[in-house]
Amino acid sequence: MQKNKGFTLIELLIVISIIGLLSSVVLVGLGSFRSRGRDARRVTDIRAVQNMLELYFTSQNTYPTGVSGWTGAGSLTEALTGASIGVSSVPNDPLIPGAGVDYQYGVAANGLNYTLGATLEDGANPVLNNDVDANPSNGLNCTDPLYCVEF
Repeated sequence: MQKNKGFTLIELLIVISIIGLLSSVVLVGLGSFRSRGRDARRVTDIRAVQNMLELYFTSQNTYPTGVSGWTGAGSLTEALTGASIGVSSVPNDPLIPGAGVDYQYGVAANGLNYTLGATLEDGANPVLNNDVDANPSNGLNCTDPLYCVEF
């Protein structure tokens, strides 16, 4: 009598389907961790840009005015990287970098106050309890889920 060693086709299909089911459950569960990670990066990026703006203010005695948007010609990125203050790049939103989902910048007409904003994916993120929610005079409407800092 000959003994066959190995698995039958049915056994292999059952194992593959179980692995597929388990991996889909894990991937769905990780989705919220990813969005929380991107939100944490957004908050960190906003704080990094605050430091860049303070370097700019120290050099120019004003915050960048007359900028149009976050990236591109005449933008905040161009103003900060072209000011010879040691800034080589300005962070973009981690979800779709450079695809129009950028952070927001508003500045007072006198160039002495500014507001930075980033839209968070989690509208119940606890960090939204400690941000600026009023409509600042700098032109940004900072209602949640827009995380804003103002100086």
